[in-house]
Amino acid sequence: MIDFNDSAFVADPYSGLAELRSFGKPVWHEDMNMFLAAVHGDASDVFRNKSLGRIFIDKAPGFEWETFNWLHSDSILDSEPPKHTRLRSLVAKAFNRQKIEGMRPVIEGITLQLLADIDVKVNAKESFDLIADYAEPLPVKIIAHLLGFPDSDEHLLRPWSQAIVKMYEVNPSVHYQQEAQVAAGEFASYVRDLAEHRKKNPGSDLITDLAMVEENGEKLNSHELVATCILLLNAGHEASVNAFGNGMVAALQRPDQVRLLRENPRAITATALEEFMRFDAPLQLFERTATKDTQIGGVDIAAGQKIAALIGAANRDSDVFADADQMDLMREPNPHIGFGAGIHFCIGAPLARLEMSVSLPALWEKYPSMELASEPIRRATFVLRGYESILISA
Repeated sequence: MIDFNDSAFVADPYSGLAELRSFGKPVWHEDMNMFLAAVHGDASDVFRNKSLGRIFIDKAPGFEWETFNWLHSDSILDSEPPKHTRLRSLVAKAFNRQKIEGMRPVIEGITLQLLADIDVKVNAKESFDLIADYAEPLPVKIIAHLLGFPDSDEHLLRPWSQAIVKMYEVNPSVHYQQEAQVAAGEFASYVRDLAEHRKKNPGSDLITDLAMVEENGEKLNSHELVATCILLLNAGHEASVNAFGNGMVAALQRPDQVRLLRENPRAITATALEEFMRFDAPLQLFERTATKDTQIGGVDIAAGQKIAALIGAANRDSDVFADADQMDLMREPNPHIGFGAGIHFCIGAPLARLEMSVSLPALWEKYPSMELASEPIRRATFVLRGYESILISA
């Protein structure tokens, strides 16, 4: 059975995932103590099945885990109805399509500024780092602006986020656990202070909206407000950074696909960004727990047992996608599950799509001759799949 911590598997998981998919049904993984759903229909059902719950179990009791625990138990991602319904309804009322679409001029402005900074390197005949110089700062700046974080504090957000999300990997090390504890405490304290300030001094930012939003007499309590802001930052930029980096590397390694981006990037942006999400999924695994006996793909899942949707495997299912192992930036339709499904469909998906619809064509129009300057450096993680560094020559 697959070892999810094996470096060779992390570097290229898709042959191993294809082997899991070949069983045609969920399979039990003894070391992970859960079923794995690799087939597209089964993985989609893991998201949608109402007999499965996103059940967060507190980390070992103790003061050091207290903040980390409530940041998850009081978030949309790690709750189920009726709490999930209440939280999502309140958050969606503040984080609505009008609010998101209103961010377009901001996204365009941030994109142009980042390209101007990159231009300094390009004019000096230097390579630039697609991750550090573009894919990473873009969504962080966008989410920070949306939430109303001061520009001077942006540098704090990514390290806090990365420390917390390393806990989503398989068997995180003691060092990672300690970093997550510290980051959770510092991040929560920072957001709590900012939220309290906004309650007394309202602005036009999302933190103010979340603090004020009310529906049927319900409001977000202090923990829920902080947990929501941190979730929006963590989930809102991790997927964008990794989808952009993964997709760009895959395209740059394929002459037929990179030609499409060089010739007319704006014409294929809508389908290209969806293929970025499908081909090398930024989130590979999403687990849920059976709240009562149920079935997925004809396999009995007993109450209390866990099952994970293997998103990257499902998105390469040849019964759903023609030439599933080939990148096709003009693929349509493209029913990938990179943003989840059902009640756990990513609430930030419209913002992620808007970001990439602006940033992808802008980059290619600016530098149509882009190519990899060296071998990209992968992150040593499976669940959140992405690159540490991608050097580009333009």
